[in-house]
Amino acid sequence: MCEKFYKDGLNFECQRCSFCCGHSPGFVYLSLKDLDLLCEHHKMERADFIEKYCRWVNYYGGATVLSLKEKKNYDCILWESGCSCYEARPVQCRTYPFWSWMIKDKEMWDECAETCPGMNKGRVWTYEEIELNRHEYDANFPLEKEQYEALEQGNDAL
Repeated sequence: MCEKFYKDGLNFECQRCSFCCGHSPGFVYLSLKDLDLLCEHHKMERADFIEKYCRWVNYYGGATVLSLKEKKNYDCILWESGCSCYEARPVQCRTYPFWSWMIKDKEMWDECAETCPGMNKGRVWTYEEIELNRHEYDANFPLEKEQYEALEQGNDAL
């Protein structure tokens, strides 16, 4: 087994620059768990939250999945001089920058750090913390439109 380059941990501390929350087009995919946490935080029903804050987008394999909307300047719809739902932020946001592809190797980490001023700065995240975040990110799947429609029709067998 190959030894991970972050076996001794990695430095990361968010600098509140908002670069990962906007400035360029992208997607914040939402799982059912993410959606429910955001709905609870905003005290809204699923359908109302989706209508106001989400969009259905094309995904790998031809699926249509749930994603947060972006503002015209590409900022996340929930960005208001800071994350308006920080306590309930989606897994994709919460686990950044410890996504599998970003921690694949040192070269990729350093390449990503060129656009994120918090990487390689701040506190040391232990190997165990990094792995927990990576696993949470990998296990989080976007809600597919078909799944959502089945839920709304009362078929909870997902």
